Parts: sequence; structure tokens; C-alpha cells
Amino acid sequence: MESETEQNLDFALAEGERLDDLVRGGLKIIQSPSAFCFSMDAVLLANFATVKKGDKIVDLGTGTGVIPLLVSTRNLVKEIIGLEIQDDSVDRALRNVKGNKLDHLIQIVQGDICKARQILGTGKYDLILSNPPYLPVGRGDRNQIDSIAVAKHEILCNLENVIDSGSGLVKYGGRFALVHRPERLTEIIILMNKYQLKPRKLQFVYPRVNSRPNMILIEAQYGGNPELIIMEPFIVYNESGNYTKEFWNTYYPGIPYKATVGGLFEG
Repeated sequence: MESETEQNLDFALAEGERLDDLVRGGLKIIQSPSAFCFSMDAVLLANFATVKKGDKIVDLGTGTGVIPLLVSTRNLVKEIIGLEIQDDSVDRALRNVKGNKLDHLIQIVQGDICKARQILGTGKYDLILSNPPYLPVGRGDRNQIDSIAVAKHEILCNLENVIDSGSGLVKYGGRFALVHRPERLTEIIILMNKYQLKPRKLQFVYPRVNSRPNMILIEAQYGGNPELIIMEPFIVYNESGNYTKEFWNTYYPGIPYKATVGGLFEG
């Protein structure tokens, strides 16, 4: 069995990059403090989505490939494709797949979400995932680093582009799962219905008890019936300021729960 040091040598780190532990399946991920780093929303989406054995999956705007890596630990899926437009992110995603020895399962494709159908084909996939930019251009403070601004603001694609592309890629009866901000829920549902995606389950994420939600997780079915299940709230911190067991078991699966504050990847 390889030692941790020997495993780390499988990852080709560039100057200024670090190697983080994904706390499941021995997976690790290359990140750069000067670029966009994944946070809680990606982990929650990868856990929330309905993943079935034999699924063919696409992650729209995959960044450094964190969602494909996390989803690879769930069931025996057939194929995962991460679509990403930014050069630096594509480079890190490719090295993450190679370093984790998942080339047989995960493919990283460089391309524009708005052209996803032309790149990947129409109606071929069982599950589409996306953790897209949350903010329309002009809303919120824009980061001075272009790659981070693109990840957070709808500069290269907007919400409708993401939902339209997801609808075009997914099979009839397939699923589309998204993480986003609660204030855009009305817009999300309207757009999903416009593109024949019927919301089937919805979960609100709360930072702590007695607070407002700061994230939503929503999954729709292409051509499905309109019955929507509202799941129990997902709460990150309990009244004592410690992680809830639900959050702990999602973020640190297989590790015994302990009351603690703070998180390695929390954004």
C-alpha cells in the first residue's frame, strides 16, 4: 500500500498550489489560494443529487473538478464529464483527475456552458449538476481576480444559460440538480418550467438555527410530473455553535462525529 507521501507525488503541483484532502475515498484536490477554491455548496450538491448506478453525468462549470471527484464515490456511475471554460481551472481539474487515478471514469472537457449541446450532444445524460455563478453582473462586489469574478458573477453565462443547457443535455426522465441562492428561487423555478424541467425536491440550507437560509438545493426531472418534495431544513451549526451531526456526516463521512467549530473547506 502506498504511503501518503507516495500518493501525494501523483499530483503535479505548480508553484503556489496546495493539496487538500477531500475526506472521502482517499481523494485529494489541488487548489490555489490565488484562484477560486470550492466551498460548502459543492459538497452539499454532490451529496444532495440523486445518483444512480450506471448514470452518465455532466457537471456544468466544474472548476477544478471537485463535484465529479465527490460524485465518483457515490454508487457505480458509468461516466462523469466536467465542462469548464477557464484555462487554469481546466488544467487543475485534469491534474486532479490524473492524481486521483480516475481517468477511466472522469473526463474534463474545456468549453462554454452556452455551447454544451454542441460539445457534448443532446439528450444523452442521466444527471446534470451545476454550482453556477450566483450573482448577476453588477450585483455585489466584484473580485479583482478575473477567474474568481467569473466563478462568482454571471459574466460568461447566466442562470438561464445553465438551465437551458442542462435541459438540452439530459435524457427524458433524467435529473438536473442545482445549488444556488434562495433569493433566486422564483427565477429558478420559472426557468426550469420553461425548459421542461419539473422541480421534484427542494432543500433549504441554514447556517444556524433561527437564521435565514443562505443556500438552496433543488433537483428537477426532465419531463417529470410536478410533484415537489420539500425536504427537512439542512442546518450547519447547532445552538451551541458546533457542527450539526447532519452536516458532519455530509462533510466528513465515515469519521465519528465530534462537536467542533470551523471547517477545512467552508466558504
